[in-house]
Amino acid sequence: MGRAFECRRRAKESRWASMSKIFPKLAKSITLAAKNGGPDPESNAPLRVAIQNAKAANLSKENIENAIKRAAGKDASEITEITYEAKGPHGSLFYIECATDNTNRSVGNLKTILGKNGGEIAPSGSLNFMFTRKSVIEFEAPEGKDLEELEFELIDAGLEEMSVDDGIVTLIGDYTSFASLTAAVEAMNIETKKSGLQRLPTQPIELTEEQIVDVENLLDKIEDDDDVQSVYTNLG
Repeated sequence: MGRAFECRRRAKESRWASMSKIFPKLAKSITLAAKNGGPDPESNAPLRVAIQNAKAANLSKENIENAIKRAAGKDASEITEITYEAKGPHGSLFYIECATDNTNRSVGNLKTILGKNGGEIAPSGSLNFMFTRKSVIEFEAPEGKDLEELEFELIDAGLEEMSVDDGIVTLIGDYTSFASLTAAVEAMNIETKKSGLQRLPTQPIELTEEQIVDVENLLDKIEDDDDVQSVYTNLG
């Protein structure tokens, strides 16, 4: 009984720890989208997507509304979106997207994290050819819908690749097709679990289990930084 209680307690703590990391990042993405395109999600597609992603992660309605309101404030006007490229252990590469009000702090933190874990900041633009920007949309496989038919219907909207894993459908298209692909999915009344522009590796690498532990340890530490919004690697 005591052991079962302890397992539930640890699981609950793990969930809360995960939420404490992701919720501020989701709220910041909403604020940035509203800052760049206005507070109305009907006329601001990036904001609509940011809200959908936040809802899928169970961010509360109140926090979503506060994040939108924050876009009109001084704090939002000082936030800059910036990317960094980095090399890690065992040939791993990282493309890091940040949203920060202090770029010196952000790059300083990343240099410290990387330096302590076998990595280093790479020159800007040096890893561009190692990643390609793609539209990525995920949702639960809709009941009663033939997936081959769904794939065929989405090709005209810019679909390049579709996969299904454990009941989750993943769509991949060129980054320029994000709006059309999103609109096509919405027109089918499919609720997305996650969507956005991601950077996928052009030459994924395969590592041993021990090497993967080293890379994932570094990845976790980078993601923990408050200024970091998204991190992409070349792991296969």
